[in-house]
Amino acid sequence: MDTRILISIAVIVGILVAVMVAFTMRRRRRSDRLKQRFGSEYDRTVIQEQGDARRAEAWLAEREKRVEAFPLRELSPIDREGYAMEWATVQRRFIDDPSAAVGTADRLVGRVMIDRGYPMTDFEQRAADISVSYPTVVENYRAGHSIVIRHADGDATTEELRQAMIHYRILFDELLQPDVESAKVQPIHQNRKAAEERAS
Repeated sequence: MDTRILISIAVIVGILVAVMVAFTMRRRRRSDRLKQRFGSEYDRTVIQEQGDARRAEAWLAEREKRVEAFPLRELSPIDREGYAMEWATVQRRFIDDPSAAVGTADRLVGRVMIDRGYPMTDFEQRAADISVSYPTVVENYRAGHSIVIRHADGDATTEELRQAMIHYRILFDELLQPDVESAKVQPIHQNRKAAEERAS
């Protein structure tokens, strides 16, 4: 075979290998970025997609794009104070009427989300949207909501309702933070401990 043809083939093969390596590295960087950003939410999404990391990553990237289009904003100090006072009232009400208090807490979290700029869609979409900015506490939102659903079916105990209040409080506190980015740095166990202390 002609040497020029062999050289051409080697160059083409080299280019193809370089392109494949670059594509693989790009995918790995994207995966690493999504894992770092979403933490356990990344793992949860992979499980939801039956272990298909590619589909899970595409879904997470789509979430990011969706949330980037939202007009997210901070609450004013007056709004934060007003919401904090409302929460204190709901928490006091829990002693006499746990069921009503948890329902009110659920609605209060929804109102804060709307004021922050999140659209009120079905619950799963809201949780997906929240996971972009608050990946470490979205599980609290899901856990609290799950208890509320079970309670509506008559299956939740008073202790579980108390846990729902704690779950909602963790997300509520994050939503009230003046800086959206600050929600991404505090470890979840610190958030949970602080909320449990306030709820008890």
